[in-house]
Amino acid sequence: MGLQGDEETAKGSEEIPFKRSVFRYNSPLVQVALIGFVCFCCPGMFNALSGMGGGGQVNPNAANNANTALYTTFAVFGILGGGIYNILGPKLTLVCGCSTYILYAGSFLYYNHYQHQAFAIVAGGVLGIGAGLLWASQGAIMTSYPPHNRKGIYISLFWSIFNLGGVVGGLIPFVMNYHRTDAQSVNDGTYIGFMLFMAIGTILSLSILHPSRVVRDDGSHCTNIKYSSVSVEASEILKLFLDWRMLLLVPASWASNFFYSYQFNNVNGQLFNLRTRGFNNIFYWGAQMIGSVFIGYVMDFSFKSRRARGLLGIGIVAVLGTAIWGGGLAKQLDYRRGHLPTEKLDFKGGSNFAGPFMLYFSYGLLDAMFQSMVYWVIGALADDSEVLSRYVGFYKGVQSAGGAVAWQIDAHNVPFLNELVTNWALTTISYPLLVILILRAVKDDDDETDGETKDSVALPGIH
Repeated sequence: MGLQGDEETAKGSEEIPFKRSVFRYNSPLVQVALIGFVCFCCPGMFNALSGMGGGGQVNPNAANNANTALYTTFAVFGILGGGIYNILGPKLTLVCGCSTYILYAGSFLYYNHYQHQAFAIVAGGVLGIGAGLLWASQGAIMTSYPPHNRKGIYISLFWSIFNLGGVVGGLIPFVMNYHRTDAQSVNDGTYIGFMLFMAIGTILSLSILHPSRVVRDDGSHCTNIKYSSVSVEASEILKLFLDWRMLLLVPASWASNFFYSYQFNNVNGQLFNLRTRGFNNIFYWGAQMIGSVFIGYVMDFSFKSRRARGLLGIGIVAVLGTAIWGGGLAKQLDYRRGHLPTEKLDFKGGSNFAGPFMLYFSYGLLDAMFQSMVYWVIGALADDSEVLSRYVGFYKGVQSAGGAVAWQIDAHNVPFLNELVTNWALTTISYPLLVILILRAVKDDDDETDGETKDSVALPGIH
């Protein structure tokens, strides 16, 4: 028997009465919004910290090594996170996950004074464990709580709130370092500000309900399972590695965080001065809000056929991605590791600043559209929280393995152009495989019975 991690899963817990209001506490809308604010405070601030390039330090080696440790443990606990979520429930899983973000930001505050990498690397490894728990929980909530025909809108709602954290987080280093035009590293107040937001997010995670207590507007529950067991979760997680649907997701999963080291360190970090990096992050994460809302609308409302909506969404992202990476290639030909710009760009630099700024903005737009598209496809494969927590855990695990490799590639001074071409190729390979997944595994609303796709039985994993 598994552990009953949340008190709401206990037999004697009271049920929240069902009311037909979209704003009731146990509605999918409110719970998705709440997990959005949790991620606003924790991963949102982490993104702002990472987005400055080198964790806000002049030398990116500490951040590269810390991120390698982070994504290595994240790869393991991302995959295990779905099972842990099913066993412990959301509250305990999220509190454990969120608290590790505070430690990570604190390690860079320490590094600001002592220049010792060890603490940052250990904190990165610990954060990888916590991030695996948090993102498996978040993915289960975001993809399983909404009605199956409105998952794109709920994903865009979450993504907008979450990336608002990156916008606010970008303001912190911009304001705190505005007059330090020649500074190489951010000041202590920047890291302390990040830590305060992360602490608030940890407390806010206690507001998330167990999925068995969340009721959709039609009266259906997000899951009928109150808790799982270690043996069940271990068995189901292992089956994912032989599930053809998950295997088709691997290239997209691997690509979806692979580009961060290149964009943060080698575009924002190399082309712009310190205060402008914070300014750029405001718009990078703001672009993500725009991108997620747009692609969410397309994938929920563009056609009556759910399969057609999915195919259109992939087509739009593919065309836009090709254009943006092409623009990135044109700019990358202007500089390389042995021939860096002699002067960092400032946001008051006029026309010289505008082009690289729009490129970085576009990278943020593409990131949100790509990841929202992948989440929509995952959400279209099932509706139950227990199943989707494992699917999302697999996605985050593979994603983080790619991230670990990417940060170490950058740490070993691989040419910038090679990194760009690799990122472009990985995302491009993903599109036809996602098309195959939609054609074979996603059914239209008219083909569904009792809210579950026929494909859930007809298309088992390969054994």
